[in-house]
Amino acid sequence: MNLRERTPTSTSDEMRAGWAGRGAGRLSQEEQEYKQKLFRKLVKVMDLTLLSTLDEREARLQVQQVCESLMSKETLPFNAGVRQRIVNELQDEVLGLGPLETLLADKTVSDILVNGTTPIYVERRGKLEQTTLRFDSDAHLMTIIDRIVSSVGRRIDESSPMVDARLKDGSRVNAVIPPLAIDGPMLSIRRFAVERLGVESLVEYGSISPEIARLLEKVVKARLNVLVSGGTGAGKTTLLNILSGFIPHDERIVTIEDSAELQLQQPHVGRLETRPPNIEGKGEISQRDLVRNSLRMRPDRIVVGEVRGGEAFDMLQAMNTGHDGSLTTIHANTPRDALTRIENMVAMSGFQLPPQALRSQIASAIDVVVQVERQEDGVRRLVSVQEVSGQEGEIITMSEIFRFEREGVDADGRVVGRYLATGVVPGFHDHLKRRGLDPGLEIFQNTGGGRRSWI
Repeated sequence: MNLRERTPTSTSDEMRAGWAGRGAGRLSQEEQEYKQKLFRKLVKVMDLTLLSTLDEREARLQVQQVCESLMSKETLPFNAGVRQRIVNELQDEVLGLGPLETLLADKTVSDILVNGTTPIYVERRGKLEQTTLRFDSDAHLMTIIDRIVSSVGRRIDESSPMVDARLKDGSRVNAVIPPLAIDGPMLSIRRFAVERLGVESLVEYGSISPEIARLLEKVVKARLNVLVSGGTGAGKTTLLNILSGFIPHDERIVTIEDSAELQLQQPHVGRLETRPPNIEGKGEISQRDLVRNSLRMRPDRIVVGEVRGGEAFDMLQAMNTGHDGSLTTIHANTPRDALTRIENMVAMSGFQLPPQALRSQIASAIDVVVQVERQEDGVRRLVSVQEVSGQEGEIITMSEIFRFEREGVDADGRVVGRYLATGVVPGFHDHLKRRGLDPGLEIFQNTGGGRRSWI
């Protein structure tokens, strides 16, 4: 599912975004040396700690005025454009995230990938590309990483060289530093879309068909348990956000995440986030702890950002003990693999259940599995909707209701295909009818047509 990123909020944001889009390039060696010299002067004449008491616009204006005053006292071989770039980079160094600010202001960027001091890579419209931006040194990059993780009360050092964090706008951050990262600190940022996507946007993008969208809305409102499956960057969280938007506003929702990303719009939402261990290795709060605690918080719905460990068992227990309508995501390549992964997670959590009993729990708990995929043209698509229909012996039975049937690739490298109903009427259709949410039998009919997707 293609994400619409945040819109630049200030003139400086727009300027930085423009430079990133035009590939303005790095400052030359001479310009970099002058920038460092100017930064040292700036630190001497300004109390940078006082800038934190000002709003961002006023703080940037103060830095700009001081820089321009310092530069006016020297004869510089730089034109006005270079001087302005130096000032903007210093503003980013003092108040923001250095060269990352340029990319964060670019609404076309969905991922930012930093590997030490090599050029920074970004993902635009599902494709990776190299930028002309980079960090000056490993120390420079470490300063920015420290600034990010300390802002959310986390830490990163040699004793704890990996960390998950988030930016102020909600973007997800992962950092790994030496000795784990051999060639210098590594930083990955998954952008946060301020403009929340609706299901209409996915239909417009060709990521889902109107019929599937209508069925999923009925499924969520009817309190069926939904598992969203897909690979990394396939759009699982985006789809989970959209599905959660179908939850009625008079229900109490508790969300549980490793790093808060969900953007629920309902008025009664309790948001929980895990906590890593402290420097002594104590105080960790896992997703499993939060899932168990959430059962005491009187939720109508439990939404888990992603199951990846022992919390899978507690999630199954919740789904089977009255917490209908729960939603979660999982990393898996197919709907069948998703159920197998849940089985493996429960086994790894230490519970020694007979395979048949465990599969019975899974078949009883999960009603619908939705598979999403990022295809080679960069577009995230929903590729399968399957019902978990029951169990035969030790085998969980599944029925595919909709699928994306791929037809090929066009001259521009875009995947061409169509969404088809398989002709199977799901067993939960009667449940939808009893709740007054009948989507109509016609959407399940396989007419051999289907909505074509080029986008």
